[in-house]
Amino acid sequence: MTLKSLLLPLAAGLLLATGAYAQESKEAAMHRKAAELIARMTLDEKIGMMMNSTPGVERLGIKPYDWWNEALHGVARNGRATVFPEPIGLGATFDPELVRKIGDIVSDEGRAKFDKAREMKNYSRFTGLTFWAPNVNIFRDPRWGRGMETYGEDPFLTGTLGSAYVKGIQGDDPFYLKAAACAKHYAVHSGPESTRHSYNAVPSMKDLYETYLPAFEKLVKEANVEVVMGAYNRVFGDSASGSKFLLMDILRDKWGFDGHVVSDCGAVDDIYGGHHIARDAAEASAIAIKAGLNLECGNSFYALKDAIERGLLTESDIDKALEPLLMTQLRLGILFDDPDCPYYGIPASVIGSADHYATARQAAVESMVLLKNDGGLLPLRKDIQNVYVTGTAATDTYSMMGNYYGISDHYSTYLQGIVSKVSDGTNVNYKPAYTIVPTRDVNPGNYATAQAAQADYTIMFMGNNGTTEGEESDAISSPSIGDRLSIDLPENQLSFFRSVVRMRRSNNHLIVVLTGGSPINLQEIAAGADAVIMAWYPGQEGGDALAELLFGERNFSGRLPITFPITSDTLPAFDDYTMEGRTYKYMSGNTMYPFGYGLSYGSSQYGELTMLTRKPKFGQPVEVEIPVTNTGGVERTETVQLYVSTPNAGAGAPFSQLSAFERVTLRPGESRTLHFTVTPEQMKEFQADGNARLLKGTYRITVGTAAPGARSEELGAALKSVSFKL
Repeated sequence: MTLKSLLLPLAAGLLLATGAYAQESKEAAMHRKAAELIARMTLDEKIGMMMNSTPGVERLGIKPYDWWNEALHGVARNGRATVFPEPIGLGATFDPELVRKIGDIVSDEGRAKFDKAREMKNYSRFTGLTFWAPNVNIFRDPRWGRGMETYGEDPFLTGTLGSAYVKGIQGDDPFYLKAAACAKHYAVHSGPESTRHSYNAVPSMKDLYETYLPAFEKLVKEANVEVVMGAYNRVFGDSASGSKFLLMDILRDKWGFDGHVVSDCGAVDDIYGGHHIARDAAEASAIAIKAGLNLECGNSFYALKDAIERGLLTESDIDKALEPLLMTQLRLGILFDDPDCPYYGIPASVIGSADHYATARQAAVESMVLLKNDGGLLPLRKDIQNVYVTGTAATDTYSMMGNYYGISDHYSTYLQGIVSKVSDGTNVNYKPAYTIVPTRDVNPGNYATAQAAQADYTIMFMGNNGTTEGEESDAISSPSIGDRLSIDLPENQLSFFRSVVRMRRSNNHLIVVLTGGSPINLQEIAAGADAVIMAWYPGQEGGDALAELLFGERNFSGRLPITFPITSDTLPAFDDYTMEGRTYKYMSGNTMYPFGYGLSYGSSQYGELTMLTRKPKFGQPVEVEIPVTNTGGVERTETVQLYVSTPNAGAGAPFSQLSAFERVTLRPGESRTLHFTVTPEQMKEFQADGNARLLKGTYRITVGTAAPGARSEELGAALKSVSFKL
């Protein structure tokens, strides 16, 4: 059987015999095939292929396909799948190998589900292999409802983990894709949700290139991401989904991106309806196509024919925009069920398999962050006599999901996890006591309060879920269309907490477990509780993961991927896109828990940081090393972080910036010497014009367990520094 008979139906009438491409690379041959297909399509057929729900071209053997699918932390919105922690929790793992493995699992399950859907002739939304993930926007403000979808506030961490996820999703074949990943939302997009369809972000060029673009650049250059999604908002006056500056000048010309660009859903409508840049859908579509958009999620592209008739576009503009879309389908091997694609035949048995669930549990374990552990209260013994569990999140699977989630056939709630670990002789009781969102005032003297205050151990679940934070209109209890107006918890939760603290008997031990995808005001909670854990949205295995940590079967290794402020009252205005006063790089004071912070059981010791480069030279890398020793009695994983401070640190340049990190697991008494290389690029400062320059002056390298700063020192973080001049 010839490649021609397998790859294209005879009805296509194309001269695609194998011999015609014998001397061509796979890439060149597929580009030729795409061009030949476009030449045989009518204008209406071309336009139909450029919106997310494509009808296909039956006469050419092209099946219908919907480009819209989601896989933020597992295959989403498409039935049964393994549900991993929300990305903010994956950010807390600082573990790119794990994140890449999760991406590999997600695309395995996606492939298996795609094959089943095609067997059923199900071409509907969320059945395809173009996954609109990861979200590599920077979580610049803790009030943003969608910050949970990101890997945190740091561009280096975000780019590293996002690249790992892309590589896992797309596979390692030199041409074919297991699935197509998407870097979104490009660019300068991070709230507020209420104005995202009309807001014009005007960052400084320094902030643009230092903060908002690096993760996208890393995904394009290092991970070869196949898709980039344009954002809703304007940037410098142009729609991000219709910006020649973003989509052509930077993305394609400067970075060399060769995949396709898709609009966020309805973003082309916003060009005329929200931003009022264009008069109608035809004009908006022409702007988007000329700027470099290939695919619309929405329906405005139906007006492309009108745009051509009005002289706003030519058919050759359409051809140019369509070609990358056909190339993506050819790389996926799905345009004509390409027999050379190595990713067909993944069995449905992989979906929700035991191995995948084990990885989900590992991810949940690594994501949770121990913020406080007074007197070594944790880990708990399994034979404790009396434990009282309270808070609706203890039994609420929705408080484990986050957003853009799939549906598993197995969930471990926190209450189930706790009960599974304690002795059969342990007295365990549970009352929800309050809802995530207040429905009535809490009576401080009620039965639940008394039980919680009198138990030997009280485990109280507090925090947020998808009703209080999320995307525009998804968070039905949000006061601001998905965002939060402050980082304070609802008063009903705090009222119950205060009552329990006030009534506690002397031998009551209070452990607070926080759910949510963003920072929380922890002043009262940290003062009143003996132990505090940030559990995020840990996915389907969250309950068992938490229990393994609480009872010492596993050790905490999660570290904060975002600064927890003391209060949001002194933060810059939410709609101010300058970075001054934001994130660990530019925040001075107002830090409750710093970026990179987290506790583990046991103890460790960091030796002196030594420069291996004796006489640093301008424009040359600098090498350092540091010994780390586990001085405790249990195995622990250290997340060793390296930060660089440049000559103008704190005076226009970041106080410090994460430039390297490494997770190292040490047995009791074991030592390891870690070696880091700081490149000249990592020592450059971004200037007002957006260019990064290596300056003469004093540089400082700090290695330790949190971002350098006064608050990290107060909390006892290990911080070792060396300085040198260039």
